[in-house]
Amino acid sequence: MPKTITFNQLRKIKDSLPEGTMHVIADRLNMNVHSVRNYFGGANYDLGTNMGVHIEPGPDGGIVILDDTKILDMALEILENSKKEN
Repeated sequence: MPKTITFNQLRKIKDSLPEGTMHVIADRLNMNVHSVRNYFGGANYDLGTNMGVHIEPGPDGGIVILDDTKILDMALEILENSKKEN
């Protein structure tokens, strides 16, 4: 089911992730790390693919519609676990 989030919220999540998280997510989902970065607003489509992220202009960086929340869910889980460890 698609999820709507602001671009700034998505970037805040990405920026809060521990070092190396993009590689961890890519490894767990058996995908290219550049595709995971593209999910969080990157634009390296030579090495990665579009991960079902649709950005529309608007307040707070614009609106992002995520077709699949698997990467976001995994990132939030990693964030939650890192908070418990600290």
